[in-house]
Amino acid sequence: MTLRLYDTATRSVRDFVPLTPGQVGIYLCGVTVQSSPHIGHLRSAVNYDVLRRWLLHTGLEVTFIRNVTDVDDKILQKSLEQKRPYWSIAYENRLLLDRDYRALNVLPPTYEPLATGHITEMHDLITALIERGHAYPASAGNGDVYFDVLSFPEYGSLSGQKPEDMRSAEDAPERDKRDLRDFALWKGVKADEPQDAYWPSPWGRGRPGWHIECSAMARRYLGDEFDIHGGGLDLTFPHHENELAQSKAAGLGFSRFWAHHALLNLGKSKMSKSLGNVIDLPAVVESGIRPVELRYYLGSPHYRSRIDYTDEALNEAAVAYKRIEGFVHRAAEIVGPGRPKAVPPAFAEAMNDDLNTSAALAVVHDTIREGNTALAAGDEPAIRGALTAVRAMLGVLGLDPLDAGWGSGDRGNDLKPVVDGLVALAMEQRAQARARKDWAAADQVRDQLKNAGIQVEDTPAGPRWTVGEQH
Repeated sequence: MTLRLYDTATRSVRDFVPLTPGQVGIYLCGVTVQSSPHIGHLRSAVNYDVLRRWLLHTGLEVTFIRNVTDVDDKILQKSLEQKRPYWSIAYENRLLLDRDYRALNVLPPTYEPLATGHITEMHDLITALIERGHAYPASAGNGDVYFDVLSFPEYGSLSGQKPEDMRSAEDAPERDKRDLRDFALWKGVKADEPQDAYWPSPWGRGRPGWHIECSAMARRYLGDEFDIHGGGLDLTFPHHENELAQSKAAGLGFSRFWAHHALLNLGKSKMSKSLGNVIDLPAVVESGIRPVELRYYLGSPHYRSRIDYTDEALNEAAVAYKRIEGFVHRAAEIVGPGRPKAVPPAFAEAMNDDLNTSAALAVVHDTIREGNTALAAGDEPAIRGALTAVRAMLGVLGLDPLDAGWGSGDRGNDLKPVVDGLVALAMEQRAQARARKDWAAADQVRDQLKNAGIQVEDTPAGPRWTVGEQH
């Protein structure tokens, strides 16, 4: 079966065939680190992590680049407001971002370039655009360099925007532009910005425009042409349109597929730091939802489906994941963890259908129902078959409860050892009561644990306990 992906540029689902057989290059627009991350950012991370894991599962070698924008207008504004160096703010928020990625078991990128580490590559690309007649330094000599939108006839092909319908580019003031729709490649020094946010260039001291950063970094790590460029739907215009235009105008093949995930909304608006309507991972964990349950919530809908956040939906996702987790642990106690390998054909079919995670999870739940039937019957070969299939599927989705990654995240003050010890003590007291046939005392211990949110189940392998509702 061939993976078919929706390509924004052609507005169609197409067969994905790597540029180089056996290898895939992916560039994902990362986060601008002017403040701490929210769960909208984490949806992006989870969606493209699933894509990457599926490609790896099918035997492809994946080079995955996810950049960090560590200098831009918003970060500089924060610097002025907080009276702190811009790089201090960027670094602090990068650490928080890394913490959240680890907590959600997102695989680290092959490389994670910083915009400020690739100024030379940006200069090279801007120089090529000037030489080809697609960019120009401002005649005022203030250090600004602009991309000439009307010099590139294909402009608007990605987003469907037409230059005649466009307004002035909002990424820079109109300082000696030839056309108000032209956008900044290099921004000259401004008196009202932090003076340590500038670099020497052939056009004077300045800093990069947002769009040139990604074109330069993608080229540096993936070459002139690569397989997939990803990002949020809100980046299609102007960011990705401008990336495409300046890269093509410079003679690069650039991305062969454009993949965009839909947004996570809170109320009627997308979750956005600028709007102030954000929910972050610490707030979710404080409400009683574990990071693995948040990952299940974010990864369950199709990546191109909008998520309208509600507490109720998040809690329902947590309950659904606990069912999955319960089966895996019960089965593993009886037949061992197994060695997950192949996924069921129906799961592969769903994943190859434009990463239809919703349909893929339906296969997971169907297999778990079969596994629960096998558990009830004590059919160990069937239990083992269901467990290895479920774990293989969950591995692709990054949700395997037995994955060591779920024990490595930074989760703050982890009370698990304390809880384990206290529950073990209570279970020992219950076992002693049962041994002396004091059923009332044994039931009392069980009921006290239940009131504390601990479910006890007597199995052929002995009693076991879980946190939360049992199904």
